[in-house]
Amino acid sequence: MAKVGYIFHADQYDGFDADKRWMEEYGCVQVVEELSEHEKHRPAWKQLMANLGRGDELVVAKFSNAVRGVRELAVLLELCRVKVVRLVSIHDRIDSRGILFPDTKTGDVLEMFGSLPEEAAALRMATAHVLRLKMSQKQEKTKGRKMKADREERIVHMYEEGLSIDAILEASGFSSRSSVFRILNKYGVKLNRGPHQGPLKKRKGDIQEEP
Repeated sequence: MAKVGYIFHADQYDGFDADKRWMEEYGCVQVVEELSEHEKHRPAWKQLMANLGRGDELVVAKFSNAVRGVRELAVLLELCRVKVVRLVSIHDRIDSRGILFPDTKTGDVLEMFGSLPEEAAALRMATAHVLRLKMSQKQEKTKGRKMKADREERIVHMYEEGLSIDAILEASGFSSRSSVFRILNKYGVKLNRGPHQGPLKKRKGDIQEEP
């Protein structure tokens, strides 16, 4: 028989560390942590359910943190009944053996059932919102890298087409010739403008800048 904990690591959930510490102090040999980006399929939860053995103890932070509705809770309760698994919910103050939280009344359990759908939905909405923000930020970074790469490719193309360094400098938006030469060197372009076979020496007034 083993004690196992489970916590869905929601981005807006501040009690993660305290819950994990509670589980460890209670004697959980493993605390399964589900990442927020896996909220849709919850592979860690499914694996945990498959691995639960007869007589094990399952500790969750809160039922709304572990399941996403009354239907999933019913499935969990049936599995625990069949496998004789003791079920403990820290914040709901529910222990299926009635030992850890003797003050919990039937009304408290019914209140948990009633509030579960709303709490689970709020948790999912908050998690989805954070994931959308992260995705948007990632897309902005990708867009910025693509714009940078496009500008560098344009500079290489203009040089290979025979445009002068001054013309390329004006079209690129850079304020220093050295930045243009740096990009040409980066792409291994053979420099062949007149007598110049490499970057021009820094001119007075040129400012080194990053793209």
